[in-house]
Amino acid sequence: MRGLPDLAGALVLTLLSGPAWSAGNPERGRQLADRWCASCHLVGPEQREASADVPSFASVARRDDLSEALLAAFLTNPHPPMPNMSLTRQEIADVLAYIRGLR
Repeated sequence: MRGLPDLAGALVLTLLSGPAWSAGNPERGRQLADRWCASCHLVGPEQREASADVPSFASVARRDDLSEALLAAFLTNPHPPMPNMSLTRQEIADVLAYIRGLR
């Protein structure tokens, strides 16, 4: 359960630090997801292969228990086996806009 306190800490830091998140660009988010995430996740409906052990972006988009703030915190502080992508705030907003568009 080590990941939950780390995620909670990242969420608090994300919500308390700096200016508000800007609106994301879903097309740019799709490009980032294709580059960083498609090797494990099904990023889009036309993708045919991904790891069976990870959720698709569409299933993440449909989950009511995953708020944008929680997803932003997760992307800010990823944990293994996810790579440390070091995404900027704008890039995170873009990926979230893409995921939001899959609902």
